[in-house]
Amino acid sequence: MAGRPGPKTKETAWYADGLCFACQTCGRCCGGAPGHVWIDQGDLVAIAARLGLSEDDFRRRYVRRLWRGMSLKEKPNYDCVLLDGAGRCTVYEIRPIQCRTWPFWPTNLVGPQAWEQAARRCPGMGQGFLYRYEQIEALRMEMET
Repeated sequence: MAGRPGPKTKETAWYADGLCFACQTCGRCCGGAPGHVWIDQGDLVAIAARLGLSEDDFRRRYVRRLWRGMSLKEKPNYDCVLLDGAGRCTVYEIRPIQCRTWPFWPTNLVGPQAWEQAARRCPGMGQGFLYRYEQIEALRMEMET
């Protein structure tokens, strides 16, 4: 995520008062456009076990190797391969870090306009739990690593 520096202090952050988010499990952040859902070996092992597959079978069926590492495959409509027919994540409790940190991605935290643009697709943004600045920063930093 280089090139997208986050706020350096709470005083300079546009979201210093926090942001609300409550996942609606709608699946809108999980498809509809081409992209990558990066996974690591730990994700692969955990998700394969959850689905009752060997690591090799899971890798063959659900993973593509790319220049940067491993990514989940997409369905022909660009939805994540792990979404069920109703748009729900089949491994929600153990989803990869990229999924767990949504919507607190650096690209969404650049400024209020970026947040509002993402919120047009995500009905959970602006709803529910108020994440404090420190929580948001921890999630943003987790996504950047």
